[in-house]
Amino acid sequence: MKKFALIVAGGSGNRMGGDIPKQFLELSGKPVLMHTMESFCNFDPACELILVIPEQHREYWAGLCLKHTFSIRHRVAVGGSTRFHSVQNGLKIIEGKGIVFIHDGVRPLVSLETLNRCFETAKKSGNAIPVLPVTESLRKTVGKQNISVDRSNYFNVQTPQTFRTEQIRKAYQCDYDPAFTDDASVAEKEGFPIFMVAGNPENIKITKPVDLIIAEAILGR
Repeated sequence: MKKFALIVAGGSGNRMGGDIPKQFLELSGKPVLMHTMESFCNFDPACELILVIPEQHREYWAGLCLKHTFSIRHRVAVGGSTRFHSVQNGLKIIEGKGIVFIHDGVRPLVSLETLNRCFETAKKSGNAIPVLPVTESLRKTVGKQNISVDRSNYFNVQTPQTFRTEQIRKAYQCDYDPAFTDDASVAEKEGFPIFMVAGNPENIKITKPVDLIIAEAILGR
């Protein structure tokens, strides 16, 4: 079955405290985004890659590809005003049917095992999202008070959120809702049940300086 990877990279880098968007920061000698794209190429060299970035970053990305002699084939879609609109734009240039992985550009350490679990479950059930169980205690506020909650009922959600193309195209025909936090919430609103698979702990989202340090340590192993 044909595979597509829609890599969403629209971050501004504000939480990193610098001018360079986080997806372009160097990790072990090359931009984070290149590591991310290589993960999908290593999983399946035939996987079609679509990179979604803001229009103002296209020239900068092209320069980075030249600098690092980055030769993995990919197409570029223009990002939108929100992640929802960026994914919508990326889906528009995917042709044909298959399985599409929708992945954060700043998650460079997704494992081949996670990708395979997502693919096999989406192929069978229509979609799959990688998750990890919550391991720390949780509390929630109720008015001015706070109470303990059962953490076994909660999961941390990762990407790639993975779908049959026909399912996710249908889901993204809806209007934007600020309540959408990820692709699964879009599909869920359209009535599709969501299926969870095990993620991998190393599949961190790089948003703060400490995350780069952790990623460097993981890659160094």
